[in-house]
Amino acid sequence: MNKIFPSAAAALKGIVRDGQLLAVGGFGLCGIPEALIDALRDSAVKNLTVISNNAGVDGFGLGKLLETHQIKRMISSYVGENKEFERQYLAGELELEFTPQGTLAEKLRAGGAGIPAFFTKTGVGTMVAEGKELREFDGETYVMERALVPEVSLVKAHRADKSGNLQFRYTARNFNPAVAMAGKLTVVEVEEIVETGTLVPDQVHLPGIYVHRIVLNASPEKRIEKRTIRAATAA
Repeated sequence: MNKIFPSAAAALKGIVRDGQLLAVGGFGLCGIPEALIDALRDSAVKNLTVISNNAGVDGFGLGKLLETHQIKRMISSYVGENKEFERQYLAGELELEFTPQGTLAEKLRAGGAGIPAFFTKTGVGTMVAEGKELREFDGETYVMERALVPEVSLVKAHRADKSGNLQFRYTARNFNPAVAMAGKLTVVEVEEIVETGTLVPDQVHLPGIYVHRIVLNASPEKRIEKRTIRAATAA
């Protein structure tokens, strides 16, 4: 089975549609599948529910899909650096399911492991637990969280072999393995593709059984977020 596609657009052809539940890897702008996000924007699919730790920034990452109003609902843990996200949410144009970061990671991990739900103390006594089942274990109250199983997952890795075995690079690993495992169909963007058998088995971070399609993006922008607290002044 050939998992390699000639472009990001070709890799998404026939598998993305209006109203889907998708998951996108990355943390901030670190380890995001830039080419796949651009291809998703260009596909013009709409009314998407997107699972991602955050929604990029204005004009980059998932921020591009917010600008085109293709996202109807976000399932996220942090959205503080995206003004368009804030504007759409406050205007009632965008739905948001706020989820504690560790809970979000576990919801994806559980989805990939075939676990339908789990109990956690995180969020008990807050609005996070509203409308959810509570149960007591050993005198402590826990809230039940449902796993997430996206129809399509978009993932960034550093290297893949032709069978889809993946290596991630440093902190760009972040949410990507969990997102890849959770998806019913996973598309991975990589900077390098090597022959099957090239990767040392002990250095494979995610086995190819979780990967369905691969696209090469050898020169991603890899934009870095920088905190600015005052305007730059001339030297």
